[in-house]
Amino acid sequence: MFEAFRQNFLIDSRVAAEAGGPVVDSGIPGLNELLANFGGASFKRGLYRIIRAQDMPAWNARISLGFPEANGRITCFGYEWQGSAFAVDTQRLEEGQPGVLLFEPGTGEALEIPANIETFHDGLIIENADAALAASLYEEWLAAGGAQPAYDQCIGYKKPLFLGGEDDISNQELSDLEVYWHIIGQVIAKIKGRPPGVR
Repeated sequence: MFEAFRQNFLIDSRVAAEAGGPVVDSGIPGLNELLANFGGASFKRGLYRIIRAQDMPAWNARISLGFPEANGRITCFGYEWQGSAFAVDTQRLEEGQPGVLLFEPGTGEALEIPANIETFHDGLIIENADAALAASLYEEWLAAGGAQPAYDQCIGYKKPLFLGGEDDISNQELSDLEVYWHIIGQVIAKIKGRPPGVR
C-alpha cells in the first residue's frame, strides 16, 4: 500500500512527532500505515502534507468549526498548500473503505472525492495533481516569488471566494493555518443556509 505514492511523492521535509505522542489506532484501513510512514511529511515543496498523528484531534476540531455536520464522522489525514483539508468519512464508502472528503476554506465547501485513502494516494493525486491539489496554481504562486508554507502555515485567501474574492495569487497570502481556519471556519458556519446576496 502507498507504493505508487512513495515513488511519485518524495518527502522533502518532515516535522517530527513530539516524544510521548499518542499512538493512533483509527480502525480505518490504511490510515494507521499512512500516518506511521508519512506523518508530518511535506511533498513537492509544500504542495501536500500528511498530518502528524498527534495533530488529528486539532484538525478534526478545526474542520468541525466550519462544518459541524462532519463532527464525529471524519478523521483528517492531510492538507494542501491552500489549507484545504482531506479526511476520511466513516459514513460514506468508496470500494468498501471510508471515502475521502475535501474541506475547502476558500470556497466554504465540503466535496466528496471518489476515492478511499489508498486510491487517493496511489491513484488520484498522482494522475491528477492539478484537480486534487491545485498544483498549477501553486507553481504560479512559487514562480511569482511566493513563499513555501511551513507545516503550520498555508497560502490563504485575503478575501475568500465565497465572499466574492478572486481565485488569483494576488488575492492570496502566507497565513498561520490555525488562525486562518479559525476565522474562516466561523464565517462559513455563520453564512451556511443563507440565500446568495444576503449580508
